[in-house]
Amino acid sequence: MKTKQIIIVLCCVLSINSKAQNKSKKPLNIVWLSTEDMGPILGSYGNKVIKTPNLDKLAKEGVRYTNAYSTVGVCAPSRFSIITGVYSARIGAHNMRTGDYHNYKTPEEVTHKTYKGIKDKTGRNIPEYEVVPPTYVKPFTEILRKKGYYAANNFKCDYQFNAPFTAWDEVSYSVSYKDAPAGKPFFYVRNFLVTHESRIWQRKNKPLTVKQSEVIVPAYFADIPEVRQDIARKYSNIEEMDRQVGELMKQLEEDELLDNTIIMFWSDHGGNLLRQKRAVGNTGLHVPLIIRYPNKKMAGKVDDRIVSLMDLGPTVLSLLNIKPPNHYDGKAFAGKYEEAPRKLVFGTADRFDETTDMQRSVLDGRFVYIKNFLPQLPLIYRNRYREQIRMNAKLIELNRQKKLKGDAAYMFMKTKPREELYDLENDPYEVHNLAEDPNYEKHLSKYRKALANWQLEIGDKGFIPEHDLIELFWPEMRQPVTKNVLFTEQSQGMLQLECKTEGASIGYQTGKEIGTNHWNLYHTPIQQKNNQKIVARAIRIGYKASEITSN
Repeated sequence: MKTKQIIIVLCCVLSINSKAQNKSKKPLNIVWLSTEDMGPILGSYGNKVIKTPNLDKLAKEGVRYTNAYSTVGVCAPSRFSIITGVYSARIGAHNMRTGDYHNYKTPEEVTHKTYKGIKDKTGRNIPEYEVVPPTYVKPFTEILRKKGYYAANNFKCDYQFNAPFTAWDEVSYSVSYKDAPAGKPFFYVRNFLVTHESRIWQRKNKPLTVKQSEVIVPAYFADIPEVRQDIARKYSNIEEMDRQVGELMKQLEEDELLDNTIIMFWSDHGGNLLRQKRAVGNTGLHVPLIIRYPNKKMAGKVDDRIVSLMDLGPTVLSLLNIKPPNHYDGKAFAGKYEEAPRKLVFGTADRFDETTDMQRSVLDGRFVYIKNFLPQLPLIYRNRYREQIRMNAKLIELNRQKKLKGDAAYMFMKTKPREELYDLENDPYEVHNLAEDPNYEKHLSKYRKALANWQLEIGDKGFIPEHDLIELFWPEMRQPVTKNVLFTEQSQGMLQLECKTEGASIGYQTGKEIGTNHWNLYHTPIQQKNNQKIVARAIRIGYKASEITSN
């Protein structure tokens, strides 16, 4: 064989092998390990008391972020930002919470109480409602579904609106990544609820796995038995969560998915105890974030960049080579569309259940700046839900009796200063306010200006009484209704679906799917086979769903 012919044959063989390798390359999957109410107090973050071997292993095999923050120190407003990529205060989704939307409900299951005994800043009634964002704001999971991903959530939503039936393929206690159709990549969210605030009292009779004598008592707590007991319960719950994470990681390994799956672990906001959950400072917003890549890429790396949980959605899209929408406040911090690092993050605190306040914060990893817009109110307000934790109720009672001293009395200030400034390097528990210290005037001015500019940029809705916000979402307190889907037959058996409600998403069902809770997301005309029946309905976030119509 001549040399030229040999070269041609070799080139053909190499080309065939290359194509075969590309065909065999598996698409990337994404798994979110979402835990509740927990700051970065894992072993990999330096806590020597809590034993978290599975998450420590995840950190060794992945990238650990040291400066990750939520936008709000409580779940629903934080999760709104995570699913939409937009600040809750920009839209008016900042009050906790708007209704009972923890889990997915069918449109027929959704109800709204007209009276809950809650009032806004002006003393007017706050009924249950759903936030209505602009037409372009949608769950980022719809983008994934359009790109062919199976999106499953086990099981929490809590977005300040009922999750649209177009957002997920399934939301349930039992759904798994294993339910993805064969050959289809998946985005799977597993929520670990055991670390939630409520589990402090719900699991009080479970055996403790951490000794009370060994727990770390923050300076803002009195060192009393009730405090040590509940911190030990908190730690034990974290160890149980770690065990559950280990079970899922083992499943993924056994299913040979670790070589093509990106795993992201995070908490929806900071800690679950008093002056942690609902707080607008570091204790309420600082969270763990660990990302493990296939083949343990960048294993053991520690990333000190400032990131927001709101960046998770855009980062998932970027890692899958999907350009995030331009309207996002969230920024991709990895992948093809990675953006420049943040210099600051901003936090909000407004109504929490029956109590209304308004605080805003700026954090940069070292300093925490807080502005109190209602300084006449106490820092620690009464809240029936959190006072089910024994230590919380005990500390409030000790304060009433004036038995708390020093740093433990600090958070029980009867009124708040207009501004707070904390240096986390020297004051990790945020108990020494530097706002009046002339040596920090430049810092104060910097963060004050940054906060004002941010509030103007997003049009901070915290200044609007909540009753008026609801009127903007639901004129005359009546929920708008999404218009019915229209069917148009096109050439070659194609069927086009349309909804006249701007911003609505359309779901459809065919064959055996009809009548189930699973809705395909419509985004291109459907091939109609043998005059098959197709049913559809539409939903805009915050609106009542349309009726189910058919072709």
